[in-house]
Amino acid sequence: MDTMYARAAKLPKYSFFLFGPRGTGKTTWLREQLPEALWFNLLLDREFLPLLSDAGLIRERILAREKGWVVIDEVQKIPSLLNEVHDLMSLYGNRYQFALSGSSARKLRRMETNLLAGRAIERKFFPLVYSELDDDYDLEHILSRGTLPVVLNEPGMAAEILESYASTYLKEEIQQEALVKNLDSFARFLRVAAQLNGSVLDITNIARECNVGRKSVERYVDTLIDTLVAFRLPAFQPRLKVKERARPKLYFFDCGVVRALTGRTRVKVSDEERGTLLETYLIHELRASQSYLNTAGELSYYGSERSEVDVILTVNGESIAFEIKAAARWRPEFGATMHELLEARKVRRAYGIYRGNERLKSGEITVFPIREFLERLWKGEFA
Repeated sequence: MDTMYARAAKLPKYSFFLFGPRGTGKTTWLREQLPEALWFNLLLDREFLPLLSDAGLIRERILAREKGWVVIDEVQKIPSLLNEVHDLMSLYGNRYQFALSGSSARKLRRMETNLLAGRAIERKFFPLVYSELDDDYDLEHILSRGTLPVVLNEPGMAAEILESYASTYLKEEIQQEALVKNLDSFARFLRVAAQLNGSVLDITNIARECNVGRKSVERYVDTLIDTLVAFRLPAFQPRLKVKERARPKLYFFDCGVVRALTGRTRVKVSDEERGTLLETYLIHELRASQSYLNTAGELSYYGSERSEVDVILTVNGESIAFEIKAAARWRPEFGATMHELLEARKVRRAYGIYRGNERLKSGEITVFPIREFLERLWKGEFA
């Protein structure tokens, strides 16, 4: 149970979808926020099977209540329930509010499911973030084991929990949802994709490495993204006088999960993987802060044949650059590409983030220690 952590997500006043990967604590948070709600947990056969046979049964149970919140957990398992929800909203207005949780927003969209025509807003849920950890913040532990609530609550069992997460994902999310036909091929792909976490997405290379067809790899990547286990970070293209990358990068949602998928849960973080894991973690914090603080903006990365900037945050047409380094000392050359973007007026501000202890100034670039950056991020200073 992750009740020991006060989550940063805020309960909307109106009906909402709540999407997040398995194991991030969506159900626990909803139970804490809505203790009096009428619940439908579609992970339970006694709830799932009757509603699968007759979606209209949900209407009878809801109308037995005069008003209030209704929670449908794992709603993507029976998408037809959303037709009933939509009709109840049309008939009764705000008499009932709905919290609709799941781990696959894109799956619903791909199925052309009724997403309530704007009557419910969308919210995202993430593994634990800096503002939720307080005294439990430990960067080395985060890079090694990630921030899934159950992992942090059971540190002595962290390796076993993470290793089972991969098999649970394959069994429950992939096999039961019939998202791929060949589970063995998907398992091979998953390991290769995890090894390439933080790299430019090269479908041909992945297909060759895991001995799977290119079309299958494209479907498998979509499956990872559909189930929120990974996401694409698109390329930022300011049209400088260099050949710029156009392909996205692929990142997994949690450091611990990606290390489990590569079989590295029981070994220390190596110097070779530390930099990518730090990027993975800080991009997670950026994504989560955008959702929980309800700030606008799009994340991307900048890359050319000779240089790269880890993250570009674009808000209202203006961009902010971030370079993330696992080094304990900041070197001026770390910010060279950001200076180029500043001089070309392609970004408005630029920041370095490193594992040192002091805030620095390197030309026009302000360089923050990781914890100071996170403090400022969660105060909304980069919105």
